[in-house]
Amino acid sequence: MQLLEKIQSKDAVIGIVGLGYVGLPLMLAFSAKGYHSVGFDIDQSKVDSIKAGESYIDHIDSAPLGTGVSNGLIDATTDFSRIAEVDAIIMCVPTPLDEHLEPDLSYVTNTMDAVAPYLRSGQVVSLESTTYPGTTEEELKPRIEAQGLTVGTDVFLVYSPEREDPGNPEFSSKNIPKVVGGTTPACAEVGKALYEAAIASVVPVSSTQVAEFTKLLENIYRAVNIGLVNELKIAADKMGIDIWEVINAAATKPFGFKAFYPGPGLGGHCIPIDPFYLTWKAREYGVHTRFIELAGQINRSMPQYVVRATSDALNRRKKAVNGSKILLMGLAYKEDVDDMRESPAFELMDLLKEQGAEVDYYDPHLPVITPTREHAEWTGTQSIEWNEQAIRGYDAVLISTHHKAFDLQQLVDWADIIVDTRNALAKSGIEPKDGQLTKA
Repeated sequence: MQLLEKIQSKDAVIGIVGLGYVGLPLMLAFSAKGYHSVGFDIDQSKVDSIKAGESYIDHIDSAPLGTGVSNGLIDATTDFSRIAEVDAIIMCVPTPLDEHLEPDLSYVTNTMDAVAPYLRSGQVVSLESTTYPGTTEEELKPRIEAQGLTVGTDVFLVYSPEREDPGNPEFSSKNIPKVVGGTTPACAEVGKALYEAAIASVVPVSSTQVAEFTKLLENIYRAVNIGLVNELKIAADKMGIDIWEVINAAATKPFGFKAFYPGPGLGGHCIPIDPFYLTWKAREYGVHTRFIELAGQINRSMPQYVVRATSDALNRRKKAVNGSKILLMGLAYKEDVDDMRESPAFELMDLLKEQGAEVDYYDPHLPVITPTREHAEWTGTQSIEWNEQAIRGYDAVLISTHHKAFDLQQLVDWADIIVDTRNALAKSGIEPKDGQLTKA
């Protein structure tokens, strides 16, 4: 097969559609193996940054990007007609939920509609976006075949879910095992060869539906266990028990237990969203996934719990949320990254503002809030400057993300009230003042 030969000889050109937290690392993984890659995105600023060899994602170094550009292995464009130039089209676009917590596949379908007119025989199309079982064959296959191309003979269609963990120094696109399912056996063979070219380990499965379900299982596993520990945290707080100490003690068991930790709510593009893709699809088969939906309800309620804890902490100082100045430390959804997708910090800011608080944030990884789909009103808001005068001016400081860049000793020295949702002070070995700390 000519396409397999091109992949194996490194003559295949790899097209990456969507140059965000998934697409950019994948492009770097292929270029590191000597493949020419063309990135496609509707955001001209991302295209310009790539052409200049400059990373726009905090945890991704510019050096390998610059090397790939200077070597002629990396290019980027907003011109989708150039799809005809590439041999592989890997789609890495968002799959959010709508206001009813139902799948919004518009990014996938709109992207496929933009790509389809330029498809040709001898290409492989891979979808990496997390979605419900059946999406690849129900949404992508008809659009490809509407161009007069036969899937499995002319164009090879696969699904391979992204498994990025932004900021994780141990795992990256290159060494995280890659699950791949094909629409036909020939599709599976091509998909396996494609990812083996850049990824250390490839895990073939029998169909695109299995691969799609695999990704959902991974994220539902985490969402349900986080929901469990969030519920236990509320119970432990009522009993005057430190849930963090309980988890650390339980984690000493060498078998049968994996530690999950509570927080102010779920963040990132996967864990808060993906479970609802399965609950929606399951209803088509008459299945009500009560366990998954309950975990989702608990996790989505955590920002309200944190705000109540903040209100209680202020009340103990004879203050109200209304009229108080409150600072959130950490806008990103997880530590040491600049990724604010679905961050619970936005919900916390919204809730506090609704109750009359004056809300600011501090995050050295995110100096300004860029446009988001759900929280447009915060666009352009800037991180405060960290200094003693500023911190002493707040009635309460809420740790919503535990970045290593934070000086928590200065926080203890300067702040009146600290609401710690991440057990950050204890993990850092810093003792708060009497009555200063509220864990939430």
